[in-house]
Amino acid sequence: MTEMGNPNYRTFDPAMEDGAEPPQPRSNSLRDRIRRSAEQSAPYVSPSGYVHQPQPCADVTSDQPVSVEPVAPVERITPTLGDAPPRPSDLAPQREPANAVEAPAEEEPVSENATQPIGVVLEIAGSGSMIAIDLQRLNECTEDDDPSIAMAGQVGSQVKIRVGNSWLLASVRNQRQDRKAGSILANIDFLGEGIEEKLTGKLHGFRRGVTRYPVPGGMVYPASTQDLKQVYASDGRSAVTIGKVYPTKDIRAGIYIDAMLGKHFALLGSTGTGKSTSAALLLHRICEAAPEGHIVMIDPHGEYSAAFRHTGVILDVSNLQMPYWIMNFEEHCEVLLTSNGNERQVDADILARCLLKARQKSRLAESMGKITVDSPIPYLLSDLSNEIQDGMGKLDKSTNSAPYMRIKNKLDEIKGDPRYQFMFSGMLVADTMADFIAKIFRMPSNGKPISIIDVSGVPSDITATVVAVLSRLVFDFAIWGREERTSPILLVCEEAHRYVPNEKNADGNSVGTILSRIAKEGRKYGISLGLITQRPSDLAEGVLSQCGTIISMRLNNDRDQEFVRAAMPEGARGFLDAIPALRNRECIICGEGVAIPMRVSFDNLEESRRPASEDPSFVELWNKTGGEEETVQRTVLRWRSQG
Repeated sequence: MTEMGNPNYRTFDPAMEDGAEPPQPRSNSLRDRIRRSAEQSAPYVSPSGYVHQPQPCADVTSDQPVSVEPVAPVERITPTLGDAPPRPSDLAPQREPANAVEAPAEEEPVSENATQPIGVVLEIAGSGSMIAIDLQRLNECTEDDDPSIAMAGQVGSQVKIRVGNSWLLASVRNQRQDRKAGSILANIDFLGEGIEEKLTGKLHGFRRGVTRYPVPGGMVYPASTQDLKQVYASDGRSAVTIGKVYPTKDIRAGIYIDAMLGKHFALLGSTGTGKSTSAALLLHRICEAAPEGHIVMIDPHGEYSAAFRHTGVILDVSNLQMPYWIMNFEEHCEVLLTSNGNERQVDADILARCLLKARQKSRLAESMGKITVDSPIPYLLSDLSNEIQDGMGKLDKSTNSAPYMRIKNKLDEIKGDPRYQFMFSGMLVADTMADFIAKIFRMPSNGKPISIIDVSGVPSDITATVVAVLSRLVFDFAIWGREERTSPILLVCEEAHRYVPNEKNADGNSVGTILSRIAKEGRKYGISLGLITQRPSDLAEGVLSQCGTIISMRLNNDRDQEFVRAAMPEGARGFLDAIPALRNRECIICGEGVAIPMRVSFDNLEESRRPASEDPSFVELWNKTGGEEETVQRTVLRWRSQG
């Protein structure tokens, strides 16, 4: 049975109740919701400490005398916009001074716009939400002195939503106009949450991730500079500062070194955006924080030598002295084999037999017992040549003499070419592997933790092989050194798209294989990989996704932008849309190395610490004359001598 037959039964109609307000016009619904939300919360003091637009409490009337009527200080300490709410002890009659309540407000003045909502939550999803922003409030915030509040509601800015006793921080991804309601609709991505301070309502104790979501109808507030200082403040981990957080003027942008290096990083940017200078700045900061570190940088253009002349060791073809016998069998094939298809497999079989016999002739091999063709055992180039010659003269060989002649001719060519003397020299036959590794990996560092490997003078046909050898040495050293005290190594690869290309541009070199393996497995062995490239879309699939921290400067190519967008986390979508609009020496940083995604303006680097990568002034240089003949003569001399 129901109560419908009861004569005293009536349905509940909110519009017919006492004190009911007439329905508000739809055209101003968002503005009225913000206003009503502030008015309704006025009679009740929120425990959170934020009172949006409180109504005066002095208009409470009563026919009977009550104890609160003679209390004059109540009206004097009634909370106003931007003040902290009064405590119950503050409202007691015996309390006279109000200095304790007003002092904190004088020490840290709160902007009026920071305490008033700018919008309301419409929809909630797992990683983001849709909000409606009042256009009038947005215009009011743009005139605020606080640059963070002035940017509130715009694409890439941060807003906050109260959820219980905490603040939920979010980034604005996009905007569009809602013509029916006269407001702005925006999608936001949740970044993290922090605890709300009881007295001031400020945010502190920020952590990435969301544990409690808001509900539709919740008010949206601008995030102030004070809030962002708490968000970007260091949590005690080792960090380096590289610039300022945009759009603030005084918040330093810090990167957690262990988190960034522990899961690799990538620095991306089109030519001319200041990528090389930014890379030098980052490496300088790391060297300053860890002067006894171990950093190896592959420099294909010779531009970083000028930046680290006083803080690192510069190695090029004049002093690298890389022993040829340190190469494994696959790297020997890349240097000595010139054939393709089935002929290459035949040549590889011959080289494997001859190389193993040449290694076995070493006295070191005799003392070690069984070795393989990949064992880094010193051998003489003449022994390898003799083994090839002997194999060619045997009557029971399975093929003709052509494969032997191809390998022997290439070996003789390399031995006689002065460009290869940094590697294929008869003086490098001694067992210098330990000294070479110590020199390359900076062990010990002696205050110079970085070694710049300038491969600009290496012949182009073996450049990839040289990089492969250096990269493999880093990986093998970490694997075979697991029984020792861990010595993490950072390998930085400039122009990474040349060495880790995608399938479309792959040329079969071993450098792509070893760098891909370092990207996938290196962190297990204490190896960090830093990739620097101007064409991220040309990188091998999956390599960029292995980078836990991505530092993206301006990218002009649409394919590159889409590639980076796919590799970055969901919470950085609002920042990703700003990549084409970044200025020089500005970047978007997201991932493990930062608390939340942020837009950063890099610090200026001293002239003496910059790489030699600045663009020439054509007009200035073309107006200088004199000495052209001598310049041409010296250039031709160096060209011919391959010095």
